[in-house]
Amino acid sequence: MEQTEIMAEHTSSSHAGQQGGGAFLVTTLTIRDRERTVYAFYENDHAAELSCLPAGGESILGNIYVGKVKNIAANISAAFIEIANGQLCYYALNDNDAPIFTTPKKKNTLVAGDELLVQVSREAVKTKAPTVTANLNFAGKYLVLTSGKHHLGLSSKLSPEDKQRLRTIAEPFLGKDFGIIVRTNAAEASEDELRAELGELTEAYRHTVETGRNRACFSLVYKEPSAYAARLRGLRADSFNKIVTDRADIYRELKAYLTDRQPADLPKLYFYEETAPSLDSVYGLSKAFEEAGKERVWLKSGGYLVIQPTEALTVVDINTGKYTGKKKKDDTFLKINLEAARELARQLRLRNLSGIIVADFIDMDREEDKQTLMAVLASELKKDPVRTSLVDMTPLGLVEITRKKVQKTLAEQVNS
Repeated sequence: MEQTEIMAEHTSSSHAGQQGGGAFLVTTLTIRDRERTVYAFYENDHAAELSCLPAGGESILGNIYVGKVKNIAANISAAFIEIANGQLCYYALNDNDAPIFTTPKKKNTLVAGDELLVQVSREAVKTKAPTVTANLNFAGKYLVLTSGKHHLGLSSKLSPEDKQRLRTIAEPFLGKDFGIIVRTNAAEASEDELRAELGELTEAYRHTVETGRNRACFSLVYKEPSAYAARLRGLRADSFNKIVTDRADIYRELKAYLTDRQPADLPKLYFYEETAPSLDSVYGLSKAFEEAGKERVWLKSGGYLVIQPTEALTVVDINTGKYTGKKKKDDTFLKINLEAARELARQLRLRNLSGIIVADFIDMDREEDKQTLMAVLASELKKDPVRTSLVDMTPLGLVEITRKKVQKTLAEQVNS
């Protein structure tokens, strides 16, 4: 498709650049003197998620390979599996009960030299190798088919009524080969849409297994869509009304992907044609990336957060800063802490911070204020699409949070 065809068939850039509602953006920015493909999700005119593709190529997260067992580390219940010459990945023995070997075996016990299908479940993080699993996942907008767990799972964010309706639809499709996870998005889908997607996922699973058994070692047998298409797949349809790019090649890719996999979202796709102001300027993307890299985050009240990731955990310190309000001390501290709780939840998602997070809020004497803080923080963390848990407040007043690790943090993405 030529540039003129893009322009002729699509809505003008004035619509693409309008603010308000949710917007999913894909473009290129110069970061650390290198041109990088970036994608972002905006909610209510503010960046909620930022991501940056590796400078040297695409992400391997979600790809399925014919891997080869390099060695077994029984003392840590793990194996190290190669997916390419010299590319070692970590494999947890305890979490993989039903590996799919490329040549039949009488026992499922892994030994060095075995070849099997593995999927990259976690990217390399700092000094840690990528993680692979034999539990193959095939994700759609509404459902995930998994070869590892042969049961029906339902998103905890679904209402009881939706859970019952979706259970009735999905249970008859469970078989001995795979399980089904029903995503939050399924609440908005019709039975026909769910059945159609399940058929597509089942076909992808069977084709991958059959193909993998006839491919050479280190072959890529299933490739995930681009990282930005995969993220688009996970967004709730009602959370965004625009998908915007100023790159013709990315526009063509997204159009093909949406036409094939998410046709209902195709009318939301816009090509931004203006050079001034640029897409970056309209949404403030460069500034958003810059702000997300700073240690200190100012609050409207004058207080601030200091966010310090370390090797073991992320530490967040909340301070009163420049606050000059006339309220009593207890009311002042509660006001700043509540604002900080909302901003903390936003920053965890924006920077993709994961693992253990410890937040040191301003000390409060009233027990009811502590309970209010924890309730507000719990409510804000529930909005995060990545599994995030509010653990507790320690006797020292430190708040403990955990957030599932999947992708690299934003800082690691930028530096990769």
